[in-house]
Amino acid sequence: MSYDWSNCPQELKNFIADLMDGVNDMIEQPPVGMYLHGSLAMGGFNPHRSDIDLLLVTERPLSMHHKQQLAHFFLEKSSKPFPIEISSLTLEQLESWSHPTPYDFHFSEYWRERYETELNKYINNEEKTDGDLAAHFMILKHRGICLAGRPIEEVFPSIPQQDYLASILEDYEDCLENIHEKPVYCTLNLVRVYWYVKEGKVSSKQEAGRWGQENLPEQFTAVIQQAAEAYQSDRPEADFVKKDLSAVRDYLRNEVETLLNAPD
Repeated sequence: MSYDWSNCPQELKNFIADLMDGVNDMIEQPPVGMYLHGSLAMGGFNPHRSDIDLLLVTERPLSMHHKQQLAHFFLEKSSKPFPIEISSLTLEQLESWSHPTPYDFHFSEYWRERYETELNKYINNEEKTDGDLAAHFMILKHRGICLAGRPIEEVFPSIPQQDYLASILEDYEDCLENIHEKPVYCTLNLVRVYWYVKEGKVSSKQEAGRWGQENLPEQFTAVIQQAAEAYQSDRPEADFVKKDLSAVRDYLRNEVETLLNAPD
């Protein structure tokens, strides 16, 4: 079963409340706000495979000490039981919009090994940017949840369409290459990108799966349905037929490239 914020188990809400309390205790400044985006905000959160996607906004940059504390905190909390992805930004970074977007602190399971082995190398005063933030902000503006603090529309800027598109196309290119290794994520994400390029729809992977089954050629229905059902289950990646994955990938790549290259 999949969830959104309105119907998720109390265990999940308690987990997030505990995270917020821990962050508030550590950063020693009142946060501007804490915000939820991603599958739990949009629907389609699977407790067995989905991340909890959070954004923290502060008035002032976090100190090195506080960043190190946060890194250790999330190393301890993430994937026990739910994986966490969080980025922290200052109001100044949001007010002076640029893409890729500067940020103050980041944690995700993808970063776990580097923090466990070389924390001081990655927690420093160098300005870092993240091309994914444009996509996160767009989803937040359309479907996000303010967990605490100032309303989303007061804090986050409008995202230029070209920046959002550039952000999602980075992941799209990765999915074209890796659909056989990550068939569930990549199939649904390719459909999601196509839907946006075609109709301007900002969607979850679950919504894209339903739309793909209803709107793509019938020959692709079975593989998209297989990906959508696997996404909502607690099973590991199901066995996919490689030629079916290649066929839907090639169709979507051709359709997206045709739309992107069409004259205005």
